[in-house]
Amino acid sequence: MSEISTKPYLLRAIYEWCTDNGYTPYIAAAVDAHTRVPREFVKNGEIVLNISFTATSGLKLGNDYIDFNARFGGVSRDISIPVSNVVAIYARENGQGMAFEATSTPPVEDLEVQPAEAPAKGPALAAVPNGEADDEEKTDGSPDDGSDPPKKGGRPTLTRIK
Repeated sequence: MSEISTKPYLLRAIYEWCTDNGYTPYIAAAVDAHTRVPREFVKNGEIVLNISFTATSGLKLGNDYIDFNARFGGVSRDISIPVSNVVAIYARENGQGMAFEATSTPPVEDLEVQPAEAPAKGPALAAVPNGEADDEEKTDGSPDDGSDPPKKGGRPTLTRIK
């Protein structure tokens, strides 16, 4: 018999910690063919869901799947997420939680265009510049993407560091 992963136990522990402290537990999950979620809320092959007691009905944090019912736009939907697809669980209020290594599941967009017999390809990875190589190209000191600097305060976000 194979050993059970520690991941479902850690998910249940962080969920319990969030609820004991009055925080709202959120999970981020990679979406693939085995994930049953509303596809209109999937962004970049991932979905973020509120799994608090007030947002869900019949929540089961099992060893293999996380199952519950939730309302999206007033319509009740059955949600089922493989534990292996969960990439993070965290408290919405302060961003504290735990991130997990992403599995090699294809993004939901790739599932619709691949033939059934073709091997699934993993998520696209891109190098993130560290700023050292671009120093000689920037002469005015402005950011190269033209976006505004991040705002201070407001709603916390989870940043995964690899």
